Amino acid sequence: MTLSDDDIRAIRARAQLLSAPAPDVLSVTRAVAAIQAQSSPAARLAVRARGRGLTSQDVDTSREVARTWLMRKTLHLVPTADLRWLNRLFGPRNAQAGQGRRRQLDLTDELCERALNHLQDLLPGRALTRQEILKGLAAAGIVLDTTSQAPPHLLAYAANRGLICRGEDNGAEPTYVLLDEWTTEENDPPDPHAELAHRYLTAYGIATAEDFATWSGLPLGLCRKAFEVLDLVPAGIGFALRETDLSAPRCPPRLLGAFDPYLLGYADRDLFLDPAHAKRVNSGGGMIAPTVLVDDRIAGTWHVKRTAKRTKVVVEPFAALSRSAIAGLESEVDDYGRFLGEAAVLVI
Repeated sequence: MTLSDDDIRAIRARAQLLSAPAPDVLSVTRAVAAIQAQSSPAARLAVRARGRGLTSQDVDTSREVARTWLMRKTLHLVPTADLRWLNRLFGPRNAQAGQGRRRQLDLTDELCERALNHLQDLLPGRALTRQEILKGLAAAGIVLDTTSQAPPHLLAYAANRGLICRGEDNGAEPTYVLLDEWTTEENDPPDPHAELAHRYLTAYGIATAEDFATWSGLPLGLCRKAFEVLDLVPAGIGFALRETDLSAPRCPPRLLGAFDPYLLGYADRDLFLDPAHAKRVNSGGGMIAPTVLVDDRIAGTWHVKRTAKRTKVVVEPFAALSRSAIAGLESEVDDYGRFLGEAAVLVI
């Protein structure tokens, strides 16, 4: 089937729920496969852009989703029911990849094992912040340099070993819980790599094995093998699952948060982000700015200015916006304010 660039963009946006929002946090997270979540506010906004009538509290309090270190060794929000098999898929690989950095931080194998053993005694029935965990470890004679990266690397290692995951945030502070207390579900697919590839293509519509490798952080060879066992059809610049509807309307204007999945799912963003503006979105260091989506293309960036009286959502477009795009963004800003429980106005 011949697909235009506009067709591909629309199919991808629909796969991301950007033109067909879902009614609850779990449905959004499952449809997108995984939401990068090293920034809790950004993860909330990824859900908002794809949800209908949800609030930030809905995201924070849902036990149907969970956060741990998975794709690209980065924190992701995933369905709780998938936490164990995804942890088994990525955890050992991430733990091995982090070994050199742990040694630089004096996190020896012996110290890590002592810490993990003590976490098993410290965490049952509790959700503790990083500082509370460090205090508990120090009481057991395991003292870490709190000014270094040793504490977060130890916690990531414990998560990669399948001991802990993130719990609910305590205000602005994340908490950590025993994985066995967050979920008891065992949901191992027979072929985890193929299952992940299927979920990826469901979430990203049309893509290649190279795109899947970029998104997942898995070796390209594994990604190609995973694609080979799926029932795929050629679709423009990549492949789609045979059941994918290769027609879709354009999505309305959207405000995407930082690190939005729409920008993280492909090896090449040129189809929806003009290379001339790429550095305004990704200035370096892996940072992805909040972006404006108009007609399935990145049309600008945005940020928030808060005063005592109101919240300003400041949009910086790459080019002049049409009246219909501005009207759509005004609706988005209204929903952004509703989601956070604060009055918000659009400023261009």
